[in-house]
Amino acid sequence: MQITIGKSQKKAAKEAVAEATTKISAPAGIYFQSSYESLEEISGLLAEKYPDVPLIGTSATSYVGKVVSDQILVVVAFGQGAQVKSGVLRFLSTSPLYDIDDLDQALTSLSATADNTVCLEYCTNDEEQLVSSMNVALEKRGITLAGGTVFGVPNGKTAYVCVDGAIYEDACAWLVVKNTSGKIRTYSENIYGIPVDAKRHVATEVNTSNRELISLDHQAATSVYEQETGVGGNAIVDNALQNPLGRIVGDDTYIISPYELGKNGSIISYKRVNENDTIAILELLDYDQINEQTREKIASDGKVSFVFTINCIYRHILFGNEKYMDRFLSNMEDLGPHVGVVGGGEQYKLQHVNQTMVVVVFE
Repeated sequence: MQITIGKSQKKAAKEAVAEATTKISAPAGIYFQSSYESLEEISGLLAEKYPDVPLIGTSATSYVGKVVSDQILVVVAFGQGAQVKSGVLRFLSTSPLYDIDDLDQALTSLSATADNTVCLEYCTNDEEQLVSSMNVALEKRGITLAGGTVFGVPNGKTAYVCVDGAIYEDACAWLVVKNTSGKIRTYSENIYGIPVDAKRHVATEVNTSNRELISLDHQAATSVYEQETGVGGNAIVDNALQNPLGRIVGDDTYIISPYELGKNGSIISYKRVNENDTIAILELLDYDQINEQTREKIASDGKVSFVFTINCIYRHILFGNEKYMDRFLSNMEDLGPHVGVVGGGEQYKLQHVNQTMVVVVFE
């Protein structure tokens, strides 16, 4: 598959679009990431320059090469060997299935199959409802969902995604990409594990409407956390980089990132906990070694033309604190051309997760 990556750090939207699209010709589909301030103008300019080309985008902190910035325009264009459809799911908070037929029809028109198609997305909110809704169309075909929650919106402002030049809130922008000349492979990377002697707890009281974990084993969630880690009070939120929560489902562990303490010892997180979920307190593992294993797996599985990653903001902060970001970006670029987005949450297959990296590899 032919893929062209353009970038620009020019502040004026017209100049940025002109620079970032210099090498883009006759694209089959485009996605982009820009600063929050320029999102709407850039969306319109790209739609005007490439009419009838499937297009999605959002504001974000982006990785491109060794650059990390929330003030850069990154444009990824799929060319020869790609078939692409774009669309939107509106009303995520109230009616997430409202536009699902558009996604279903797009998959049908592309004759999408599991090994050569992926559904990329940016969403603004209500991720659990989003994942369940999108998989009404995706799961029956075995198509993988890979995307991220918009993060880094200025305080008091609204998160937006764009589709074909139009701006939406309370929505998900999706881009179905089919590779007609090879495969599309997906991976997830988890740098946390269950300690050997970790206890398994049961979520005995929750408030799913605000993702609040009230009690574990009939004790206040913060009390259980402090008993097990020695960390209590407001320090629990900061300690999520070292010891997040994990939801255990069979052999899989899905990370839950605390971001606020509620009343009476509850923990509010970026991922919903359901009553009777099995919960463990995780520990940070050797992330450099794990990333090496991820890259080795990707390289051994086949050709790499382009790598797109969705990296959690908590991982982003951790790598910054540990002075690891430069090494991480260099390692990912060694695989092939790499563009990344920092998400406030990650959507992968059937789950909304936290503190995870989702990887999409195009052959």
